[in-house]
Amino acid sequence: MTRVLLLGGTGDALRIARELRPGDVYSLAGLGKVPDDLPCAVRVGGFGGSEGMARYIEHEGIGLVIDATHPYAAQISANAAQASCSTRVPCWALRRPAWQPQAGDDWRVVNDWSELTDALAPFRRPLFTLGREPLAHLDEIPAHQFWFVRCLDSHPDTTRARILAARGPFTLEGERALFALQGFDVVVSKNSGGSATEAKLEVARDRHLPVVLLRRPQLPAVDREFERVADLLQALHLSD
Repeated sequence: MTRVLLLGGTGDALRIARELRPGDVYSLAGLGKVPDDLPCAVRVGGFGGSEGMARYIEHEGIGLVIDATHPYAAQISANAAQASCSTRVPCWALRRPAWQPQAGDDWRVVNDWSELTDALAPFRRPLFTLGREPLAHLDEIPAHQFWFVRCLDSHPDTTRARILAARGPFTLEGERALFALQGFDVVVSKNSGGSATEAKLEVARDRHLPVVLLRRPQLPAVDREFERVADLLQALHLSD
């Protein structure tokens, strides 16, 4: 049987990991909770770039790499594609479709942190849902702003920011209550796709709030791409 290396850290990846076998490997960066109830092996930590991943693939006898990382984990995806090429081991990728704007949306797409802060200049109470990145900029908060940063990491609040440690999925009712309580006037997000964190967009639409979106990175070409976990699992089972 083909030994699988699954690169994960997302809810979609966890669904795939639950269908793997004892000889397969689920690899995590180690930033969140490490599952202990999977049928496959779990490794935590980096590989040392594409060359390190290639060495791991060869040493462990990996026959298939599955990239089910976050759509913004561009470097990991690039390393997987390069390691796959150098070892001639196939690489499949789960490419979650991006969210698409709907009637009533006010989306403002930016390319980087500099453009993002420029886009936020008119606002006072932004909700950041970018992960940990805003934590590195808490000393740069403009005098007229108070930030709310939602991420996985616990972090002390400051006089100018509140850190909301939380993990999705988030419900529509919960998001409505949070927005009403905190009075956000803009939402900052990655265009992650999927349903786990989409409720904030519906609430922003209902409240006529703008959404500043960080543009998705360009991901490398791989042997096969899938938009749905079910399709990838079917292909995986058929390939055994």
